[in-house]
Amino acid sequence: MTDSPRRRLVLPGQYGPLFDDGGPALVVEAREFFTARPVHRAKAHLWLSALRHRVRELGDRAEHVQVLRLEDVLAGRDDLEVVDPPSRPLRRQVRDHDVTVLPSRGFVTSEDDFAAWARGRGGRFLMESFYEQVRRREGWLMDGTAPVGGVFSHDADNRQPPPRGATTLGLPGPWTPTEDEVDDEVREDLDRWERDGLAQFVGRDDRRRFAVTADEATAALDDFLEVRLGDFGPFEDAVLTNDRTMAHSLLSVPLNLGVLDPRDAVTAAVRAYETGGAPIGSVEGFVRQIAGWRDYVWHLYWWLGDEYGADASALGTRRDGTPTDAQPRGASLPRWWRELDASEVDAVCLSTALDDARDHGWLHHIQRLMVLGNYSLQRGWDPVELTEWFTDVFVDGTDWVMPANIVGMSQHADGGVVATKPYAAGGRYIDKMTDHCGGCRFDPTKRLGEDACPFTAGYWAFLDRAEPALRANTRMTRPLQQLRQMPDREQVVAQEAARRMP
Repeated sequence: MTDSPRRRLVLPGQYGPLFDDGGPALVVEAREFFTARPVHRAKAHLWLSALRHRVRELGDRAEHVQVLRLEDVLAGRDDLEVVDPPSRPLRRQVRDHDVTVLPSRGFVTSEDDFAAWARGRGGRFLMESFYEQVRRREGWLMDGTAPVGGVFSHDADNRQPPPRGATTLGLPGPWTPTEDEVDDEVREDLDRWERDGLAQFVGRDDRRRFAVTADEATAALDDFLEVRLGDFGPFEDAVLTNDRTMAHSLLSVPLNLGVLDPRDAVTAAVRAYETGGAPIGSVEGFVRQIAGWRDYVWHLYWWLGDEYGADASALGTRRDGTPTDAQPRGASLPRWWRELDASEVDAVCLSTALDDARDHGWLHHIQRLMVLGNYSLQRGWDPVELTEWFTDVFVDGTDWVMPANIVGMSQHADGGVVATKPYAAGGRYIDKMTDHCGGCRFDPTKRLGEDACPFTAGYWAFLDRAEPALRANTRMTRPLQQLRQMPDREQVVAQEAARRMP
């Protein structure tokens, strides 16, 4: 007599066929997934819509349970198996119960393969080295043992500013799904949760703009490959006020929901290059984002463990905000930032980013890194609190994706584990890569006065505060020398300390 098949536990981030082996499934809708902290309303809609669409797809194979906590389902059951969950809290929960745990899925490199690579790095990791290994192993964009085009990264060619005088890239709008009765039901339930005080959201309930099923993800991928991939590379870092998506793929949501296999996305892009559908720079940039950076931050989340980021402090302050080296204290996020309220923000780049985040819950990486992240870094805000905010506010935010991106890359609060120098810049960079500064009351070339750009002045005030922590960083030698030679250094620092709102 054979045992009955174990029931596959389906958790957030596991809503696609990649996590299904054909047996019975238990799809858990735990309200704590959406209400533990105030999340963006559009994010709650997307993730709950993906869950319920998956229940409909599985049909009679699915047992759909609606509970307050995951624990309410796990307790007392001994018939469950699960693909290893995508967060440390979820992994701890399933391991505390009689649940069979299968290896994780949804990434190009396995956790065992990454561990083998990491053990040979002496504690110093470079994404470029990891990415090169992935390309060699998979044979993607390779000509024998050499990379196609002669280099593994075409990033140096993918930093063009937006076309002069353009208000958009002139591309057709991205593919968007058609909402259905599942979305109507989700919206009604979220309205009720909020009305009854069971949940608190930030941002606005935008119409659903991202794929939440495998079929929708395929349509979104096909549209990107045909319409925008060719322009993606050159304008990867460019920002236009009236072109929110530019040439970006909008695939981070279906990837992180688990409804798009990253291997499918990469192989389709490589095929586009091989058939003449897109240039090498654009295809390589897309492959690097998925098989390189996305996989890399996933694996760093597990490799670095619970300790990573837990005690992170803003440069120049301890985690509790106590000053070090007589530098100013760190600060919690201000109310207007947490609530995405740009009504009194004058800096156009910052107000545009906050407005778009409020309305859609999505920004591309330069707005996240060089506007929101850069502004936070310059002001010494709490990296742990900021990481939680990015996780909650962005529709593609997950527990695993944000620590390395925010604590490490954006805020340089890990001592250089992820990035070799802080991603700080003044207003001139924003002026070069966006069209924001022309209509802004601040002047990106000025660091003192009524029209001094808060990013330009903020950059020098940041270096003043963080100088003791950055002295040994050879990549910061020149800007620190410039700081020491500034005749108005004390005036700039005092001005920024007194500035209440950008």
